[in-house]
Amino acid sequence: MSEHLSTKPYKGVRDFYPEDMSVQQYLFETWSYTAEQFGFLRYEASVLEPSELYKAKGAENEEMVNEQTYTFTDRGKREVTLRPEMTPTVARMVAGRRNELSFPVRWYSIPNLFRYERTQRGRLREHWQLNCDIFGVDDVSADIEILLLADAIFRNFGAENGTHYTINVASRALLESLYDQLTMSDEERVAATRLADRKLKMKPATFKKELFAAIADEDAAKTVLTYLNADSISTLPATVLNCEPLADLTSLMNTLDEAGSPVVFDPTIVRGFDYYTGIVFEVKDLHPENNRSMMGGGRYNDLTGLFGGDPIPGIGFGFGDVTLKDFLESHNLLTADVRSATLSILPMDTTLNINAQKIAQQFRLKDIATTVDVSTKKVGKKISAASDAFIDYVLVLGSDELDSGTYTVKNLATGEEESGTVEELIASLVE
Repeated sequence: MSEHLSTKPYKGVRDFYPEDMSVQQYLFETWSYTAEQFGFLRYEASVLEPSELYKAKGAENEEMVNEQTYTFTDRGKREVTLRPEMTPTVARMVAGRRNELSFPVRWYSIPNLFRYERTQRGRLREHWQLNCDIFGVDDVSADIEILLLADAIFRNFGAENGTHYTINVASRALLESLYDQLTMSDEERVAATRLADRKLKMKPATFKKELFAAIADEDAAKTVLTYLNADSISTLPATVLNCEPLADLTSLMNTLDEAGSPVVFDPTIVRGFDYYTGIVFEVKDLHPENNRSMMGGGRYNDLTGLFGGDPIPGIGFGFGDVTLKDFLESHNLLTADVRSATLSILPMDTTLNINAQKIAQQFRLKDIATTVDVSTKKVGKKISAASDAFIDYVLVLGSDELDSGTYTVKNLATGEEESGTVEELIASLVE
């Protein structure tokens, strides 16, 4: 006897049944609505990219391609990767049309992304992600706009800043400015930055021990530790108090506070990718059972330089659908409605199915979403099925109704009924 195929999806990915798809559609529509409120235009690209696009920024990215991506050789002997992120793709697209675009460019996309990694809460091998980017502005005002957009997204899902989440900010430029004033090699800088990224997951004593082991000069290590332990700008080491990156960060924080979208200084935020050059940020969930970073981004002024020509400054973020759904469920904020037809026509006999389709089409042509229950169930069961599917109205079709041309539509929520010709019922439903 042959073995049957499994009905389970591939590990780390999801099937979207209609009820799941209605939630996904709600997430996507809210994302799109908010981005377009800020004047962002939507773009898209193929899920396939040359692997070199992700390897180009050094050993960290090459390791990601080799170990965490779906990478293969196509029939033309080209190494191809299913995109694990969208930022390199949009940088490629902007660089490709740099002479035709009118800057600043505000673009957004909701790409399907793939990473071969261990699955866990909030992290799968395939997900969708909102990406928003501004290109062509090397000014803190663009950083402020991106953070206002991030905050607006959460607000449009019914969340409150400071109650449900916090926006935590730092600056890679400020950290690099600190390094510039200390006796540190390139290797020590990389080691210290990677330790900073892991700081909150380590015990303070362990972190201090590893930091002092990574930086040979003890005074430099002490200064870096003071920086990474700072809980506000006022407690930063004196060596960075007069530098330009701190002035930009201070301006950003003050402006967002005045705009009612406060942010929190967190020097441990460095973001994983080497291409970040300025402001970096993450939005963190405050729910005790889902206390994690949900989205993040930052400024990357050099990325388009990989494609030739002068680099085009950029800033942006990515926000995954899995972490968003976990956040909304944790805080009881998931309010998506299941999408359904407005009207269901219920033939009393299968011999009336074709007539029912003809009548349904008259409603559809007037933009009334209409379905026909062509099953062999009794009418009572058809009405129950329509109710379970969240359909608003039903029209029971028998031979008498067909002969007279007069039909009755019933509101399933109120029980109210209205009779008339198809034209009269259409007029009533579209009021």
